[in-house]
Amino acid sequence: MSKHLHFFRAQWAPSIPRELMAGAVATFALIPEVIAFSFVAGVDPAVGLFASFVISIVIAFAGGRPAMVSAAAGSVALVAAPLVQAHGVPYLFAAGLLAGAMQILFGWLKLGVLLRFVSGSVRTGFVNALAILIFSAQMPHLIGANGATWVMVALGLVVIYGLPRITTAVPSPLVCIVVLTLVGRWLQLPLKTVADLGLLPDALPAFALPSVPFSMETLRLVALPAFAIAMVGLLESLMTASVVDELTDTPSAKNRECSGLGLANVAASLFGGIAGCGMIGQTVSNVRYGGRGRLSTLFAGAFLLVLMVLLKPWVAQVPVAALVAIMVMVSASTLDWGSARAMLRHPKLSSLVMLATVAVTVATDNLAAGVAVGVVLSGVFFTFKVSRLLTVTRTGDETLTYRISGQVFFASADLLVDAFDVREVEGRLVTIDLSQAHFWDITAVTALDKICQRLRKHGSKVEVLGMNDHSRALVSKLDLGIE
Repeated sequence: MSKHLHFFRAQWAPSIPRELMAGAVATFALIPEVIAFSFVAGVDPAVGLFASFVISIVIAFAGGRPAMVSAAAGSVALVAAPLVQAHGVPYLFAAGLLAGAMQILFGWLKLGVLLRFVSGSVRTGFVNALAILIFSAQMPHLIGANGATWVMVALGLVVIYGLPRITTAVPSPLVCIVVLTLVGRWLQLPLKTVADLGLLPDALPAFALPSVPFSMETLRLVALPAFAIAMVGLLESLMTASVVDELTDTPSAKNRECSGLGLANVAASLFGGIAGCGMIGQTVSNVRYGGRGRLSTLFAGAFLLVLMVLLKPWVAQVPVAALVAIMVMVSASTLDWGSARAMLRHPKLSSLVMLATVAVTVATDNLAAGVAVGVVLSGVFFTFKVSRLLTVTRTGDETLTYRISGQVFFASADLLVDAFDVREVEGRLVTIDLSQAHFWDITAVTALDKICQRLRKHGSKVEVLGMNDHSRALVSKLDLGIE
């Protein structure tokens, strides 16, 4: 019994007071960003707030990383915005359902290990592109705005960056909201407020299926956005989980996190919320204030709904300028400022992968597309570099020995074939030494068989030495004439 109690405490509440305090801090950090992300997506703040409440509750039980905060996130909002603009909010809920189902399947198939194939260059490009998109999403609120809006945004940035120099007891974005709201009302400034953006919640979220036709046409409309939401959500959640792993020196269940996120997004969509994912900033805040268990995540979601329902009249008066200032801060803190200097030190191909990820993401407004291009380029460049490591050295006169060193696979197989000039060695004894080589695939052993056949066709006697067990197994499977 004590063993089960120890496991429960480790997973849920190593220290209940600390968990509750950390969860409350995460909640205060969530409020401004969730509202801001909601207007980025083009939906009422209630949609983002309902989602954050539901996702936090579900992920606390179903997620694979204790102390991680998941909610309506900017990356998902950016992907979802075009769908909302083109077809309306109900299609967003339908896409969220499908995205959640994809994420559940992703976890059940144990594909969480695929994060290993996302190189550091792609991750840096992802972060930088996300920062650029978040910043560009604020431009419609600034271009053509009155002078009071610009002044308030500047004041908000002063508060956000200046307050931490005095105290970190209260999150500076929350203070920014309070200060700008009070100043705006006191001076009666002509400012756009949260109430102008849409409806805030006035009750608990209600269960309802998306009000869209259940047809192939609907599936066609939501399939690609759902896939983008699923992939972006998984990538950001798994990256956030890895950050918490490092901060706490504890492992997380990546596949369970994938399925848990899927369940949370299905639930959020059924209760009128946008799909979400792991929130890096809020998660780090939660961990730094002492959150280690699932209770902090659970409390962050529950406390969020309590605050929003009780404080609805006050929240409605928050100036949009405050949210813009917060999002500018989020954009600046998300951007990897050191990556520009690192490009001078890093290999050119790695820098090219990072830049391509940023360029594709910004051009398409699709983080998943940028990551996909980055992963493909990383694979191509890696394959190219490994293929160039293959060396073939020739020694001897009457009896020739070819020593092959390196990795032989589809990308280097032609290089191996080209290293043998069968006309120069016609009629001689040829020994092919493979003791320093590894043949990875069918293309590689087929190339070796082609070399042997050509040499024999020109009257050479061929002897193959040093083939390892894996390479020999491929030869046997294909029944090739390599001896």
